[in-house]
Amino acid sequence: AENMVLGMAPRKGLFIDHAKAVEITKQYAEKYNLHVEPEARIMDIPVGLKQKVEILKALVRGAKILILDEPTAVLTPQETQKLFAVLRRMRDDGKTIIIITHKMHEVLSISDRVAVVRKGEHIATVNTAETNESALTEMMVGKKISLNIGRDDPQNPVNRLEVCNLNSESQDGVKVLDNISFVANSGEILGIAGIAGSGQRELLEAIAGLQPLTGGKILYHNPKTEDTVNLCDKTPFEIRELGVRLSFVPEDRLGMGLVGNMDITDNMMLRSYKKGHSVFVNRKPPKSLAERIINDLEVVTPGTTTPVRRLSGGNVQKVLVGREIAAAPTVLMAAYPVRGLDINSSYLIYNLLNEQKKNGAAVIFVGEDLDVLLELCDRILVIASGKITGIVDARTATKEEVGLLMTKTGGDGNEN
Repeated sequence: AENMVLGMAPRKGLFIDHAKAVEITKQYAEKYNLHVEPEARIMDIPVGLKQKVEILKALVRGAKILILDEPTAVLTPQETQKLFAVLRRMRDDGKTIIIITHKMHEVLSISDRVAVVRKGEHIATVNTAETNESALTEMMVGKKISLNIGRDDPQNPVNRLEVCNLNSESQDGVKVLDNISFVANSGEILGIAGIAGSGQRELLEAIAGLQPLTGGKILYHNPKTEDTVNLCDKTPFEIRELGVRLSFVPEDRLGMGLVGNMDITDNMMLRSYKKGHSVFVNRKPPKSLAERIINDLEVVTPGTTTPVRRLSGGNVQKVLVGREIAAAPTVLMAAYPVRGLDINSSYLIYNLLNEQKKNGAAVIFVGEDLDVLLELCDRILVIASGKITGIVDARTATKEEVGLLMTKTGGDGNEN
């Protein structure tokens, strides 16, 4: 209730009229069927409810136009449907609602009209009832592309990475990984689903040697030597020195994956510069790799000497993914690799992940679009509040099933 009337709180003398604030909250919550607990603290409620509070705040202030940027990114399918029902009620009440989203099925489900923007230019505005997914995609990309994501059955899957009872805490002592156990097999794509902030980032960073652990094992089974090594408490450099071919595409592209002020060629050297045997750096191999990535992945850049920070988000991601795949990994981890990319670039990334799967790599893919996870992956691991709540077969699971697991608490869905 206090957040609801922030900046315009009703007063009773010198003090805030808390009872009136609660009354206002209940009034708008009932009108728009946005049920919230007025006395609950924001820090204690889930992200779905926080979004309801944000919408109610705008309505309390008499907003006639509501702009939502990727409103479903942190919602389960069930929460998304509830949000859409609220938005339709607001539309019927005369409000104007603008939704920015990259999820095509949501565009077709909720909108009355669709405006397509490509490279900062308005391409067209069409009635939703008079268009379809293929037509919108063609306008977005500028050419026809196939919207089918290929998925072959895993060929001779072998246990490549085994995570056993993994535990980790944040700097504040809050448990972010709680007794995590699973297996990633060669020749398969293991998807990881969960509401944003459920521990996906910490899990991948722990495997990569970037997140301190309080317990557990990360066992890598080397296909060349058939040895098994424990990666716990190892730095990324130590992991590489052990002969572990692990590639990681982090969520933070420029903060962790690449150096923005360095050019593309220099960023290629970040994985290998310590292998040099001289005070001088041989720039020919990394420059050749940079040129190959630019050509193969259609990176839009003036050249290999362009600082990475000057590239668009999609091109930055292509450079990062290209570098990690060029290392010929046996384990490839990718966190939200298509976030911010156009459809054409997204499908290019999906194809690259499928190629690594065919090459025998164990691919771990963290995504936020359940449709993509169900179509691309072989299995999906669902994580909630740092715990695994289930591991399902992506070929038979439904969005609703995965969505329920994303909000499940107290369950143990670990692979034993």
